[in-house]
Amino acid sequence: MLDRRHEESVKPRAWKRTAAAAIAAGSLLAIVACSGGSPNGAPFSPLEPAAQPAGSSSGSVSDAYEFLRLMMDKYAKGSTTRLVQSFDGGLLRSFKDAVTYDDALFIDALLAEGSSDDIARSEVVGNAFLYLQTYDKAKDGRLRAAYGPKPLRNPGDIKVDDNTSDVGNMAWVGQALVQLYAKTSNASFLNGALAIANWLQNNTYDTRGQGGYTGGYTASGKKIEWKSAEHNIDIYAFFTMLAAESGETEWTTNAAWAKRFVASMWDSGDGRFYVGTGNDGITPNKSFKPEDVNSWSYLAFQNPDWAAAPSWDVTNLAVTKGGFSGVSFCSGDRSGVWFEGTAHLAGALELRNESGDRAQAQTYLGDIEYAQTNGPNGDGLGIIAASKNGLSDCDGDKYFASLHVGATAWYILAAGAANPFALLP
Repeated sequence: MLDRRHEESVKPRAWKRTAAAAIAAGSLLAIVACSGGSPNGAPFSPLEPAAQPAGSSSGSVSDAYEFLRLMMDKYAKGSTTRLVQSFDGGLLRSFKDAVTYDDALFIDALLAEGSSDDIARSEVVGNAFLYLQTYDKAKDGRLRAAYGPKPLRNPGDIKVDDNTSDVGNMAWVGQALVQLYAKTSNASFLNGALAIANWLQNNTYDTRGQGGYTGGYTASGKKIEWKSAEHNIDIYAFFTMLAAESGETEWTTNAAWAKRFVASMWDSGDGRFYVGTGNDGITPNKSFKPEDVNSWSYLAFQNPDWAAAPSWDVTNLAVTKGGFSGVSFCSGDRSGVWFEGTAHLAGALELRNESGDRAQAQTYLGDIEYAQTNGPNGDGLGIIAASKNGLSDCDGDKYFASLHVGATAWYILAAGAANPFALLP
């Protein structure tokens, strides 16, 4: 079953469930209608190369930025309020969802580049998040996991593609809005972030076991009772940024509550983090071993007591298959490379900077650059999600060799040594 979800493990990426269900049904989702008419405001320059971050040895990062800009302009240009479609090409060529996690990363990547054009583009997507938040049917500060990328000119243009109120996705959007506020001083972005934070605090704060925050609510409105270490890493980073920018110290206290749970998931014997708990909110899930919880933990905390976590990924998730190299999503399927995770890990190793870390990080970035120009279904600009179709996440869902905004954004961030779990310079 391509669309099975394990509620006792960790947040699935929202797109995988929807896309896999469409593939299993034998017909992918219909294309979202493009907007007509002239764009509002002055046009952007989507083909203008970005300045390469320090350490970049080729035009690869500039090409990756061009991919992000082109994806943003698929259905509208200029200042028209809109989200960015997550995938393009391959088996997901007709999958049109804009996943909120991917669009938050889009903002981070463009803010890391920092040109006036890219800040303006980030504001457009940030304004789309605020628009969706304002007109959400619950009117309580939340966002949903995925939307259609149709330009948002009136509330009737909103198309919810995944109704899940997912904690990880919302924390990433909150982080992106705080990053936007720090860059622009536009208070609407800070207010939007505060609304998300209050929703998380009011609806997912948990006192079972070692505390932390639960997973959110399913598309049907059922409360998710399991807790994810990854979610709580996301919340910690979000609340820490929010405390710094808002001056409201309660968010430092709340960040510590998330950190307390993450600490309880540390396996000192293996030097890795458990992915989370079962529905009881207490019992660790020890069998599911994904990449991101280990690299993200270092990016968020930089805790020397947990510094072994990225090394667990390097040792246990290494893949060289089909001419591509990097790491897989999880220990249970090492038949292909997960390029987003390979970028996470490169960024964590750059930051840790122990002996051999920078060389390993550069190797991973070189692996991704090779896939950019040689990967299946590639366009020479963006980064594909996986080196093969059907790469398992070991939790019932799959990744595909389709161009991915999230993977491309992570590559840009890692290539520029920009850490999205902290306020960008």
